[in-house]
Amino acid sequence: MNPLEKPIVTWFKKNKRDLPWRNTSPWGVMVSEYMLQQTPVNRVLPKWIEWMDRWPTPADLAKATPAQVITAWGRLGYPRRALRLHAAAQIIAEDFNNEVPDDEITLQMLPGIGQYTAAAIAAFAFEKRTLVMDVNIRRLLTRLIDGNEHPRPAPTTRERAARLTLMPQKNAHVWAAATMELGAIVCTSSNPKCELCPVIAACNWRKNGYPKTDLIRKSQDWHGTDRKCRGTIIQALRENPSLTESAIKKLWPDESQVEKALKTLIEDQLIQSLPRARYRLPQ
Repeated sequence: MNPLEKPIVTWFKKNKRDLPWRNTSPWGVMVSEYMLQQTPVNRVLPKWIEWMDRWPTPADLAKATPAQVITAWGRLGYPRRALRLHAAAQIIAEDFNNEVPDDEITLQMLPGIGQYTAAAIAAFAFEKRTLVMDVNIRRLLTRLIDGNEHPRPAPTTRERAARLTLMPQKNAHVWAAATMELGAIVCTSSNPKCELCPVIAACNWRKNGYPKTDLIRKSQDWHGTDRKCRGTIIQALRENPSLTESAIKKLWPDESQVEKALKTLIEDQLIQSLPRARYRLPQ
């Protein structure tokens, strides 16, 4: 038996956050996994509750328009995720009798679901024994096992194989949730709360003297970026049925950046072009 399992799972049962998607339907788990991609829990929480109240099943969401979906997504960021979730809901409603598939291979066939998200949905919605490798789990185990401050940007074959040896045969989904939670609230990226860690005595990073690495991804400054420009345009179109190009250009100081943003938003099917140089959310 993995000697880390019992203390980490025991800690989890006493300290886990009360998150609504931990006691919901498979659809609720799936919605949370889309929303939590690159977005922190505190921003997802109110939006997830709104979303599930409005669209409690895939069939409910499938009936919505793209404009309704993008508007409801609000400021979660990366609104393409909303359109992919919408497309996945339509497939589930039509091809899977309104039931979220329970195996990783089928899940990965749906829009917006890659290897990690498929493993997470299978684990947390269906209690399957899958290798969940989110950034919190990877950072925790990199410190505990490898003695390094941060994992590499993407998991290697060697890392996956090593983590498989730690995964219990029974209740692997609990192990996944427990290690994710410990990484999220104790073994954090910066200023970890090592004094609260239930397995600090086994931590090789601590034994090595907490060596620093340069593998942490530096976040991009949000202000002035193309992503910020795109987000500004989408937010304005959430608040208006349509806008002229000249009105949109008044929202941002760089006209060429606006023109680029409009082009890429159309390509990504996040907005539509109308006659007389007007734009709106997709209907």
